[in-house]
Amino acid sequence: MGFFSNLFHKKEEPAAPAAKPAAPAGDKIVCAPLEGEIRILSEIDDPVFSSEALGKGCAIEPSKGEVVAPFDGTIEQVAETSHAVGIMGDNGLEVLIHVGMDTVELKGEGYKPQVKVGDKVKKGQLLLKFDMAFISGKGYKLTTPVVVTNTDDFTSVEPIVTGKVTQGQEVVLVK
Repeated sequence: MGFFSNLFHKKEEPAAPAAKPAAPAGDKIVCAPLEGEIRILSEIDDPVFSSEALGKGCAIEPSKGEVVAPFDGTIEQVAETSHAVGIMGDNGLEVLIHVGMDTVELKGEGYKPQVKVGDKVKKGQLLLKFDMAFISGKGYKLTTPVVVTNTDDFTSVEPIVTGKVTQGQEVVLVK
């Protein structure tokens, strides 16, 4: 998966080009991987995410220090600093869940991944635990972008809810 490798600055060994699997037809749903308050991606305090340079989606202000799988899929990346997870869905979506703003600087402190690259996961399965008090206490915002990194493969990627959300609630519609 080239995008996630580039994002997490991983070097890959050259491999024979593989055909990209076609995304299953029909609408797709990203469910909330966190409990909290939905935020509009373009309004968060991070230029890379708010510009939608990495893709479209939403952000969540978490009220609980757990990230769960937003759909069935395979873990493609866990950041070395444990603050972000990339998942390739069985539905053809590639999603990045990035816990906090500039939290890479914590070098993994406050984060406990519950999965590793290559793990098959089911919607709602625990992917990552994080210590909200510790991270906030170090001066970092917990705003968590949930971004469809292969946005360009689809006609539209739009949030479908506002306000408070619970884990597993439908939050983004992809057509």
